[in-house]
Amino acid sequence: MATDMDKYYKAVDDLSSSSKERLGKAIEIQSVSADNVQAEMKKMADFLVTELKAVGADAETKELNDKKLPHVVVARYPANPDSSKRTILIYGHYDVQPKGEGWKHEPFKMKEEDGKLFGRGSTDDKGPVIAWINVIEAYKKSGVQFPVNVRFCFEGMEESGSTGLPEFLDSAEGKQLFDKVDAGCISDNYWLGTKKPCLTYGLRGINYFSITVSGPPKQLHSGIFGGSVYEPLTDLIILLSKLVDSQGKILVPGIEKIIEPLTDEEKKLYDGIDYSLKDFNDSIGPKSDCGIYNDPKQILMARWRYPSLSIHGISGAYSGDQTVTSIPPNVTGKFSIRTVPNMTNDRVTELVKNYLNVEFEKLNSKNHLTVKLNDKGEWWRTDPQAQNFKAAVSATRDIWEQVIPDLTREGGSIPVTMDIQKGLGDKSLMLLPIGTTNDGAHGPDENIPTKNYINGIKVLGAYLHHFATQI
Repeated sequence: MATDMDKYYKAVDDLSSSSKERLGKAIEIQSVSADNVQAEMKKMADFLVTELKAVGADAETKELNDKKLPHVVVARYPANPDSSKRTILIYGHYDVQPKGEGWKHEPFKMKEEDGKLFGRGSTDDKGPVIAWINVIEAYKKSGVQFPVNVRFCFEGMEESGSTGLPEFLDSAEGKQLFDKVDAGCISDNYWLGTKKPCLTYGLRGINYFSITVSGPPKQLHSGIFGGSVYEPLTDLIILLSKLVDSQGKILVPGIEKIIEPLTDEEKKLYDGIDYSLKDFNDSIGPKSDCGIYNDPKQILMARWRYPSLSIHGISGAYSGDQTVTSIPPNVTGKFSIRTVPNMTNDRVTELVKNYLNVEFEKLNSKNHLTVKLNDKGEWWRTDPQAQNFKAAVSATRDIWEQVIPDLTREGGSIPVTMDIQKGLGDKSLMLLPIGTTNDGAHGPDENIPTKNYINGIKVLGAYLHHFATQI
């Protein structure tokens, strides 16, 4: 005799064509937040509201303080929540990256080929957002009672720094989303590899800096002034070289003292993770061998639980192919530090500014130095043994042939995660990815494997079921 979940899984399979069609319609809408074409952003927000209402949700758009920003889509299902059931807050975003170069497929027209669904936003993050709507539809078709109350918060500025969302979440309207919520779930990341599911319990934060060295009032001829003036680009390169060494070690004094020590308990979390040196090299590119470490555990720790410092570029200096011999008057270098427990944005900024000012003084240069914090986001970590995670583990095992998902952290930063965690308070927040590391998010030919998309709908629905029924 078929169980309720068997009926639900059959409904997902029966609806697979319409589920893909719904995603295809979403991909056709060019909701690129960096471009902020208001007509396209509004079209996408309205599309989500229409689709949510079509499956019985109470959905609407909410304006942000800046009226020019895309609206936030908020919804709840059932439209009349059952107070006896648990409630889960679900976050996602409907904006996508710009088209970019190098596509073999049309970016804003979904195409299924070689077992993959191609299109901008297919995995980041329209695929997961649309999957949640498909979850509701499949429950309705199966005749199985929806196990929980869900609240949705879908924003349109995530790819542009979630501008305006923190203020909304902290407003009276925004706080209503968190009222009597038992847990939160975000599907906006990816499996560690391509074969094994994972659940994510931590993200690194970020401090993004710029260093500007300014000197002569105008561009100078190096044949006339070279050797007789302090050159800003020389000073800048010296300063950048003092931030990190070739082995990835951060050279800013004091950083190592504010990193949370590694415990034996934490170390054990890495033992069972299915990850190899080949996985790492393949994720970089064909025949790649540019990694610092040969041990997969060291690689993962370097990516997840230790800070890193990366130099991103220099502006103001000539970068073309021609032979140019001028001295630039102002140059700016950009770098970031990915932060981890127990580092704070303020303390990291203080250490960086103090260190660079001291090192600049040592140069005895008459140029001027400015160090600026351009952007920041706190790290996030939660308890992977919480009931929220256990429900997702059970759901993953149900769908992916009893595979126990890896418990992972990520090296990247999703600053809005901290805003959602703040709203949840001490309630559990989890990242539950359905796409894989090779989906090409942000790049050309972005895609999600068809199997992951359909099985993802099953996993999300099973997660709701297990969260509702666990003791």
